[in-house]
Amino acid sequence: MSFLIHNLPPYSVHVRKEFLYDHQKGHGETTPGTWISVKSVQHKALYFETLLYDYGALFDKLPISAFVWKTDYDPDKLLPLDTLQIWDCFDYNLTVIEKPLLNRCEFFGKDKQMHKGQYCFTIDNCHSESSTLNTNYSQDDPEHKSFNCIALDNGQFALQPNNRIIWKDQSLISDNVQQPDFEVCSQNYMVENSDKWSVGHTTEWAYKSKCEESDENIL
Repeated sequence: MSFLIHNLPPYSVHVRKEFLYDHQKGHGETTPGTWISVKSVQHKALYFETLLYDYGALFDKLPISAFVWKTDYDPDKLLPLDTLQIWDCFDYNLTVIEKPLLNRCEFFGKDKQMHKGQYCFTIDNCHSESSTLNTNYSQDDPEHKSFNCIALDNGQFALQPNNRIIWKDQSLISDNVQQPDFEVCSQNYMVENSDKWSVGHTTEWAYKSKCEESDENIL
């Protein structure tokens, strides 16, 4: 688990140049680069650091809406930031993983449309510093969300939670998937929250609770 910043797989991207000039100029232009790292600041969008080939520069703190993976995109079909990423970061602690088996998918956007794409990797938050006050929901099961990065068919990237995505797999997933009707988990599951089972009375390696010892004596 990293604090604030984490390195990324080497994805080739194109930066929309208006994001490099504070939206004052460069509209409709792009410049190539590679993602270097991602930054998680609580209550803000995820920020990406990019190596820009044409400038030999590292440009930091760009949102996911600043990037496309192809240059022949339709500017009239670009999605806004709050559709590409619908939740702000939950904490300053983050990790990046590549989930196995995931491939093609589509997500349901805030615009009430389905958007298809290719899975890239996943960013997730937690609150790993027990000495600091946890002021968000990164470890609260009912509220926690992860950020699955998707290279969309329209040329953009999206960062979507699991519950907005339908996954595709020619071998494993039916071509007639059911509409999920699941309920959001309202639990924070624990196993050490009962006083009916304890082994604090013994130092034996093959420990048993007093109830288990009693049952053994009866047998």
